[in-house]
Amino acid sequence: MSAPRNAPRSIARRTTAAFAGTVIAALVLAACTAGGDDGTTTDGSQGFPDDGCTHITIATSSEKVNMLDELATAFKDSPEHEGLDTCATVRPTNVSSGNAARYLTAGDDWPSDDRTLWPTLWSPASTVWTDRVAAAASPSLVGEPASFTRTPIVFGMPEPMAKALGWPEKPISISDLEGLCQDPAGWGSVGKDIWGAFKISKTNPNTSTTGLSTILMQSYEASGKAEGLTSADVDAAADFSRVFEECVIHYGDTTGNVLSTLYDETQNGANGSAYVSAVALEETSLLNYNKGNPDSHTVQPGETLTPPKTKLVAVYPSGGSMWSDNPVTVLGADWVTPEQRTAGEAFAEYLQSAPAQKILPEYGFRPLDESVPLGDQFSAKFGVDPAQPAVSLPKPEVDVISTAIDQWTQVRKPSSVLELIDISGSMDDPIGDGRSRLDGAIEGAQTTLGHFRSTDEVGVWAFTTGISSDEGEGIQVLRDVTALGADGEKLDSSLADLRYAQRNGTPLYDAVLTAYEAMSARAEPGRINAIVVLSDGEDTDSTTSLDSLIAKIGKSSKEGSDDTPVRIFTIAYGEGADPTALQRIADATGGQMFDASDAERIDLVFASVINNF
Repeated sequence: MSAPRNAPRSIARRTTAAFAGTVIAALVLAACTAGGDDGTTTDGSQGFPDDGCTHITIATSSEKVNMLDELATAFKDSPEHEGLDTCATVRPTNVSSGNAARYLTAGDDWPSDDRTLWPTLWSPASTVWTDRVAAAASPSLVGEPASFTRTPIVFGMPEPMAKALGWPEKPISISDLEGLCQDPAGWGSVGKDIWGAFKISKTNPNTSTTGLSTILMQSYEASGKAEGLTSADVDAAADFSRVFEECVIHYGDTTGNVLSTLYDETQNGANGSAYVSAVALEETSLLNYNKGNPDSHTVQPGETLTPPKTKLVAVYPSGGSMWSDNPVTVLGADWVTPEQRTAGEAFAEYLQSAPAQKILPEYGFRPLDESVPLGDQFSAKFGVDPAQPAVSLPKPEVDVISTAIDQWTQVRKPSSVLELIDISGSMDDPIGDGRSRLDGAIEGAQTTLGHFRSTDEVGVWAFTTGISSDEGEGIQVLRDVTALGADGEKLDSSLADLRYAQRNGTPLYDAVLTAYEAMSARAEPGRINAIVVLSDGEDTDSTTSLDSLIAKIGKSSKEGSDDTPVRIFTIAYGEGADPTALQRIADATGGQMFDASDAERIDLVFASVINNF
């Protein structure tokens, strides 16, 4: 799936990254092109050749896809491969670590129509996930995971911002960042009033290793410990973490999407401070960003990378960092054949070898073999310090990790979300699985309701021509934006009523502007204020032009009025949607576009969108 050929390069990159992220978040392994921090996967057109070899797939977190491609090629010439009775061909495919863990725990078949994508090997970003599957399902299912490379969790900050905090001479702690979050003056507390509030980007810990590691690092910091973290420590850290979460801009499904937005802002002349001050990410992702590859996509032959005008520097928290230890293991799943198991074991053994370890630093990963030189990119030029982190925080026990995830659900930043759904005539078109486009949209919205807490605010509007409400022409209010409470079942029924609504034209731009003005008027600091726009076609009936809409919705962010931003997340639904316009709408507010041109995936795409809240 790719963006239109005439789309700007940054739009094309983010469109692909967003789509990959949505598929992964829904536990669907699709053949996609390059993606973001958790969104890169092998292109289906570059799948297994007809070579007579044993074919094995390695399901991996996205940041390792490029590296594993090269390692798979080098494996062919290794002694480990020579020892096999039959040649073996290895291909990586991306699935986020948390989603793969949940799927394996469920115990069903792997969710892909293409059995060649069913994995023999699994390489999540951390043994946290293999431990969780072993505890929740069966130790035999995850075999014997062994780390083959590692990368620390850091906070990436634009260099001028880090220097304002005393970097690199002064150690910076998570408590220092928490203090900036808590201080009403924000950056003004260190003499940088013009930078406004201190804002952090984090990923959702249910799907992302970085997100999970960050909440554990917060608990370590609050407890004052560098080892032996307990569930009681996590419970005691709730207030500390709650403050920390208050300055989160929104919870992305991938850091690659956040980094792409930050990169484009810096390249267009802004310093990025209006968007985010610090990004929790893996060191390898920061290296890719500073090389000009913010979403860690597969660099194509002839492609030129342009480094950002303002690089990110790695802040290694003085209290310590957790590491993504990147294990690899042969799965004990029923679909793995004896031949695949043998070949998988040989590849896993190869990853520990000296020739394989020498490849790792080229891709921003630290080898386990400390005699292997890290190379020039592990330097201040690219924002990292190979001597850091000074303190390494150990992985807690499984029950402690579960406590942390459960706590995050309670302390995460509250949400106020308006879902704006296109019900124009084209929504009657079938999507190939017995449903209409509208059926898919309704079911997608319904399946996401369980994600919200009762205290989160949720509203739903529909738009088409020929209808009206107190909110304006072309708008039907199914639910005002109010606390969900116990209304989940009632809202579910209201969404179902859309099947009987009249469906006419598509006043997309008018509807977005009306929704934006309404949400801006009621937006409050301290919560995620967002609009989710789903449309299956180009605008046909608005009085507002696209350029006028962009000027109006982008005005507040350009002026730095970011205490109560309203971000727009758009879903390009079906082949007739206009991804370029929807991308511009999302970009204008610091949101994100999701590609659902494969309309059968709409309910899954909805799930990925909601992961941002």
